[in-house]
Amino acid sequence: MFRLWAREFKDNRMLRDTVIVDDSPDTRTHKIFRALDQVCYEFDLGKPIWLDATVTEFKRHSKARFRQDNFIEEISFDYLEIQVIEED
Repeated sequence: MFRLWAREFKDNRMLRDTVIVDDSPDTRTHKIFRALDQVCYEFDLGKPIWLDATVTEFKRHSKARFRQDNFIEEISFDYLEIQVIEED
C-alpha cells in the first residue's frame, strides 16, 4: 500500500490536509504523480512545477514543499507539503 499525506499551510498553521491511498502495482514515481494530481484536484489547485530543489528535497526526505515559486497562478497559502507516509 502507498499513502501520501498532503497538507496546506499558512502562517505555520495547517489549513487542510488529505491522505491519498494507491494500491496499484505501478511504480513509485507514477504513484507520486498520480497522488499529487488527486491532491490538486481535491484542493482545487493548479499542478505545481517540480523545481530542482524540490526534487532533491523529496529524494532525500520523501517530503517536499511547494511554495509560490512552484505554482504559475497565485496561491492563497504559504506552501503545500507532501509526504510519503507508507510504501509497500
